[in-house]
Amino acid sequence: MFITLLVVSFLISLSVILFVVRLFQNSMRLILDRVVSPDLSGAWLRYLSFATVVVGVSGGVRIWELEKYITGETIDDKPIILNLDRWVLEVYRTLIGTLQSAAWLLLVFFVFALIAYVIVRAFELLRSGSPPTE
Repeated sequence: MFITLLVVSFLISLSVILFVVRLFQNSMRLILDRVVSPDLSGAWLRYLSFATVVVGVSGGVRIWELEKYITGETIDDKPIILNLDRWVLEVYRTLIGTLQSAAWLLLVFFVFALIAYVIVRAFELLRSGSPPTE
């Protein structure tokens, strides 16, 4: 039963994070095209997508939390029984953990992208010698 829970958690987490990556891919591409050269933005986008998948799956499938079903964390040191209520709880934890991990990674990316955008924009304005119009 534990192996089934592990596989189901992994598949749910992978499905959710692939949906999130697809949802944000155009935004990430536009930002990367603006901040780095178009030649490099494809590679950066690929790396950022990979990192998002890894972080999302590792946040959704928490091995240290699932260990309690095989090692036993009760008073009599017996493993916790996987009933329907536990399954629902673990699926919910998987969804929330995946989304939370992805949200933190994307927040960090967008903060650094905003800083990089401001720097790029400042250099463009200095190079053109004109005052900002915005």
